[in-house]
Amino acid sequence: MTLKPLSLLLAAALGSVSIHAFALDPFTVKDIRVEGLQRTDVGTVFNYLPIKVGERFDDAKASDAIKALYATGFFDDVRIESDGNVLIVTVEERPTISQINVNGAKLLEKDDIKKALKTQNFAEGRIFDQGLLDQAVQELKQQYYGRGRYSVIVKTTVTKLERNRVGVQFDLSEGVPAKIQQINIVGNKVFSESDLLEQLSLTTPGWMTWYTRTDQYSKQKLSADLEKLRSFYLDRGYLEFSLDSNQVAVSENREDMYLTVNVTEGPQYTIGDIKVAGDTVVPHDELTKLIEVKKGEIFSREKLNKSTAAISDRLGNEGYAFANVNAVPELDKDKHIASFTFYVDPGRKVYVRKINISGNNRTRDAVIRRELRQVESAPYDGSKIKRSKQRLDQLDYFSEVNIDTPIVPEATDQVDVNVSVAEKKTGSFNIGVGYGQSEGVVLILSLSQNNFLGSGKQFTVDLNTSKSVKVYSFGLVDPYFTPDGVSLGWSAYRRDADASNLGIGNYTTSALGGGAQFGIPVSETNRINFGLNYERMRILTNSSSPQRVLAFVNQHGETVNTYSLNTSFSRDSRDSASYPTTGMYSNIAGEVATPPSTVKYAKLTAKNDWFVPLTKDFTVMWGIEGGLGKSYGGNEFPFYKNFYVGGVDSLRGFAYGTVGPKDENNNGAGGNKYATSKVELLFPMPGMKNDKSTRLSLFADSGAAWGQGTKPNFADLRYSAGMAFTWISPVGPIKLSYAKPFKAEEGDKLEKFQFQLGQVF
Repeated sequence: MTLKPLSLLLAAALGSVSIHAFALDPFTVKDIRVEGLQRTDVGTVFNYLPIKVGERFDDAKASDAIKALYATGFFDDVRIESDGNVLIVTVEERPTISQINVNGAKLLEKDDIKKALKTQNFAEGRIFDQGLLDQAVQELKQQYYGRGRYSVIVKTTVTKLERNRVGVQFDLSEGVPAKIQQINIVGNKVFSESDLLEQLSLTTPGWMTWYTRTDQYSKQKLSADLEKLRSFYLDRGYLEFSLDSNQVAVSENREDMYLTVNVTEGPQYTIGDIKVAGDTVVPHDELTKLIEVKKGEIFSREKLNKSTAAISDRLGNEGYAFANVNAVPELDKDKHIASFTFYVDPGRKVYVRKINISGNNRTRDAVIRRELRQVESAPYDGSKIKRSKQRLDQLDYFSEVNIDTPIVPEATDQVDVNVSVAEKKTGSFNIGVGYGQSEGVVLILSLSQNNFLGSGKQFTVDLNTSKSVKVYSFGLVDPYFTPDGVSLGWSAYRRDADASNLGIGNYTTSALGGGAQFGIPVSETNRINFGLNYERMRILTNSSSPQRVLAFVNQHGETVNTYSLNTSFSRDSRDSASYPTTGMYSNIAGEVATPPSTVKYAKLTAKNDWFVPLTKDFTVMWGIEGGLGKSYGGNEFPFYKNFYVGGVDSLRGFAYGTVGPKDENNNGAGGNKYATSKVELLFPMPGMKNDKSTRLSLFADSGAAWGQGTKPNFADLRYSAGMAFTWISPVGPIKLSYAKPFKAEEGDKLEKFQFQLGQVF
């Protein structure tokens, strides 16, 4: 058999094909034979080959055939030969990628790296190509550049394997995060550069940036900061403000960054006429009241957005789920006045067809549905949808709650409510250690399940022990004992206290008790609770015990039985329980001991914390608290029910329980009446303004306690002022305070520096 070579690929690396042709007479192809295939199907070659059996073949066709097959990317080499009228195509396949290994990756997960490589068509099972490998390396570097790691080094090793396969290994040296050494804002005239830099989360190195890492460059953070800068100007009337450009410069060692932002401020605009047009559905005046921007004020985009959202929400409450509200401006560029017309298009009134729940593998459907305020076959109500999500979030059963309202196909006036949840672990077993100056070391053992067996019931077992107080408790609460939200719970406990370690006398108490509690929801934020409790307390004294304690034991004996009724009313409108910035928390509670109790008394306490935001970062809190206890039936008020003032949670700067009446040993005796007040200016830690786990405050405290037969007098109040630090740490809350007492009476024990680590009971 004689083979006649027709052409040869000589310059594939240059992206072109050179043909070495021999003189031949064109011939008609009788058959085509493909050789050298290992993985590629022969049909794939025939599909790309621009010549078919029965067609005339010449040098031009040979050149086209080689170019076409090489362009597939499947082959490293292509040769075409002839044996008579038989065309022979010989190929050398490129290897496939058998495995990809990544070493040295810490910042990025290996699976995320492989996903990024796949976007460049570089993945296991794909054909290996050096050009694609180079692109993959660049993509990997971009992933690190976006996280501020400009000193990253990526090395690759390609290893040939059997059966025409290769293994590719990426060795990474991630380098160190590039730190921002300088941020320049160019073009600002109205606001100082320092005021503008305060709006950014990115900063230059500072004394807390080792923790906040805000000095580490990130492309995503820069984009977010630029939007914050835009909002800052638009909220202050600079409607024509523009971000002209931003430059990011990297030092030679690729570890230092220099940012420059160029801005054009433009003139400041005030608000002109405000109009509402369209089908408003609800009274026109009602919508006008929802508009926050007023004529003559400085323009604010934030107020404008709130106004359109408020109108949309109001229409949504009437069942118009897809209302469209657009604020169209009319600018007078000579007078710098912006007038707005709010065009309202309510659309169709919408009804809810079905409520679908998904993602709840443990939690029962009924537990979720009972929190929903929107019901099926009823008009759509946006406020009820929003409140439903809030109630599900407050359960703390789910890491994520999403509610979507898609239109029902072929029914433009109906929607489904799709509730999607992602469950999280609601059970916990915690062992912790805390410390309080008055309580000493506290060992904490807690076993709890807030969603017991997916029923929504709360089950807890707690063990807390210190040199001052030891508590063992067990409880179970059903928040929906009845379908309308009446709760029922019961608990049992033992509490041992050593008063000498608390500085309030030389005696000990051991209490064993339990009770049942009922809760009735009054509104979405208000609740009334009732309780029935029994406690058996044993009081152990000695010759050095305070006279008031000895007298009580002589009258009533060492063992005291108490049957009590208690009730409370609470209201919580705070935006957050751990980091409140607005709203109010109020609680009024009463307790009365009833026959056949050994003692007969009644207690009333009240507390109110009011949070008022001054700016985005500064909040004023005013908290007042007070209590009154009285006996009846000829009894004295029990000494162990006294109120104590002083300590990090009460009147800072004074030792626990030492403010008020004293016994013959000058120990704090507490009183049956007390009042405290605290005013705090709350603000974030410098350099940590976006961290919601830490907070600083400047405070002024006042308070006192009064014994039986003594009328409360403002002259008895003690005062202190200072600074406090709170950190919700992974091991529990940490409270530190430094206070200077301004008024102290003889016998008061002062503690300027006070601290509490962990949750102390």
